[in-house]
Amino acid sequence: MAKRKTPNPSEQLELPLTDESNTDTPKPPSNSGLLPAATGEPQTGGGELKGPTGSSSEGPLAQSYRTWFLDYASYVILDRAVPHIEDGLKPVQRRILHTMRQMDDGRFNKVANIVGDAMKYHPHGDASIGAALVNIAQRGLLIEKQGNFGNIHTGDEAAAPRYIEARLTPFARDAVFNPKTTVWQQSYDGRNREPVTLPVKFPLVLAEGADGIAVGLATKILPHNFNDLCRASINHLQGKRFRIFPDFPTGGVADFSEYKDGERGGKVKLRAKIETRGKYVLAITELPYGTTTASLIESILAANAKGKIKVRHVDDNTADAVEILVHLPQGADADQIVQQLYVFTDCQVSISPAACVIQDDKPQFLSVSEILRRSAGNTVNLLKRELEIRLEELEQQWHWDSLERIFIEERIYRRIEKSTTWEEVLKEIRDGLKPFIKTLRRPVTAEDIVRLTEIKIKRISAYNRFQADEAMKKIEAEIKTVKANLKNLTAYAIQWFEMLQEKYGKGHKRRTTYDEIEQISAASVVSANQRLYVNREEGFIGLNWRKDEFVTECTILDDVICFMENATMKVARVADKVFMGPNIQHIAILPKDGDTSFYTMIYQDKESGRAFAKRFQVGGVTREKLYDLAASEGSQVLFFDVAKSEESMPKKVEIVLSGRSPARVKEFEFNLADLTVGGRGAKGVTVTKYQVRQIKRRG
Repeated sequence: MAKRKTPNPSEQLELPLTDESNTDTPKPPSNSGLLPAATGEPQTGGGELKGPTGSSSEGPLAQSYRTWFLDYASYVILDRAVPHIEDGLKPVQRRILHTMRQMDDGRFNKVANIVGDAMKYHPHGDASIGAALVNIAQRGLLIEKQGNFGNIHTGDEAAAPRYIEARLTPFARDAVFNPKTTVWQQSYDGRNREPVTLPVKFPLVLAEGADGIAVGLATKILPHNFNDLCRASINHLQGKRFRIFPDFPTGGVADFSEYKDGERGGKVKLRAKIETRGKYVLAITELPYGTTTASLIESILAANAKGKIKVRHVDDNTADAVEILVHLPQGADADQIVQQLYVFTDCQVSISPAACVIQDDKPQFLSVSEILRRSAGNTVNLLKRELEIRLEELEQQWHWDSLERIFIEERIYRRIEKSTTWEEVLKEIRDGLKPFIKTLRRPVTAEDIVRLTEIKIKRISAYNRFQADEAMKKIEAEIKTVKANLKNLTAYAIQWFEMLQEKYGKGHKRRTTYDEIEQISAASVVSANQRLYVNREEGFIGLNWRKDEFVTECTILDDVICFMENATMKVARVADKVFMGPNIQHIAILPKDGDTSFYTMIYQDKESGRAFAKRFQVGGVTREKLYDLAASEGSQVLFFDVAKSEESMPKKVEIVLSGRSPARVKEFEFNLADLTVGGRGAKGVTVTKYQVRQIKRRG
């Protein structure tokens, strides 16, 4: 078949070599057209490049610096982070599989040997190759592993490459490789050739999933079930509608109501599967995708330390199957703890998919359904090409067998016994074939005649006409079958997917169940298991001090409101220690549905020296912001009262002025009932213009 020309660096990203160094580190390629071309002006932010004499000239590296970022971004996107839609593989994965196919003899190979051979194609070091190989092997679809390859449940790492072995799975041999339909290119150093893409006849990118961060974009394709993909491909080829949802190797429960077919902007909610093993024991048996038992236990212990949940201890019994035992304290409500685990720990997570793939040397964001449709179309094209190649081979074999049969049965080989030159030999054979050319399906070439001269005498003497006829019948029957499959290509492709499902689908039972996950309000499940304390003089509040003034029981989600002696107010979320302000006069938990209390305050204004009285409600506030309740900064609160209703508000107070004031009457009553309820920023009404010494409530 014709080879595809390897693009030059201006058409496709390559890894050019230099004459000065033998380093394996590739250089960024020139602009590939993936990103906009750089302008002709230097993008350095100011002025032209000047030569030594001050004249305008271009330095030797100016052109490189103009386009370096665009080149680097293109290189990372195309050659490292994003999978290709045709085979669903990133370059490192493709090179690993190509290496394993070259080494494949049916036996296991040391991973260290595979990594070493793969470095002939992948110039980024052994660590990236080894990590990618382990990642593929853990999924189990393409690589069969032997030894300690780590644990996807616990997050344990694999053993060193010299201790573990791997080989291709039968599925990989059937569906991933075919040298006859592979388009090849030279490796980075020009010493070897590697596939541009592998001829994968399956939506591999959806089965394996993909996760990569490039420059300016990222891809996250969630893994899907093998059998689901086979059925969806069959439905698509049959013209039926289909829907596919991810299936995660860690199991769990998923809500796909906002999945949006894997496009950007979608979201998947995932929950761990939690069972009740006793009155005070919970068992986590399946994990949300992207978490491990180590990270999940760490989140539980962190929530317990912060008082969001209360557990006695956690045991991890995970081996082949997940089992995390959460032991609860005496008197705990197991159902409420389960809800708290979903809210405050990694027992429930959200994932935002973004299916990005490379097609036509450009990144494209597609839906999962569209990726499957294009993959199915690519599979049909590959199957068609395989059939066409096979038909060519069968036609050629039929032609050669027919010539051989004529050559032997008609004893044409006897005509060359008296020939003295090579030209005479060829002429005698050509003349001897002329009466039989009409029975052939194509003209006889010089190559055909030369091939006849290479038939050994032993083969001629052992020639069996019956066996030759049977062989010809088999070839003709296969030709008929291949032609029929080419005429009914869609049906042939459907049979292909049915064969894959029948042959390899038995061990791929769906692990993730899907159901609608109701949003749980944190406020509705949090427990009031914290104790709030206050140090009024220093102005600090905190949890579980046990040495200062106890205020109330609270939850870790509560907000605290404080009023200070300097006529300021502040709201903050409870924590271990929070500074509110010196000389706290009043502290309370702020209700979740808003503060409806009525506040009465009399303060001595710093600027005017007058005493003002006002009634107000707090209204909307911002956490950690200090609010001034007086007319000027530095004022002092003389009287403060909190009432739950207007009826319970104070009616009268007795005002006692300072003995040094010039007022004739130094004690009098002030009627608070005449005050109206206003905003917290109101100045209030004047009580007296003199300095107040004391205020007493009278009603």
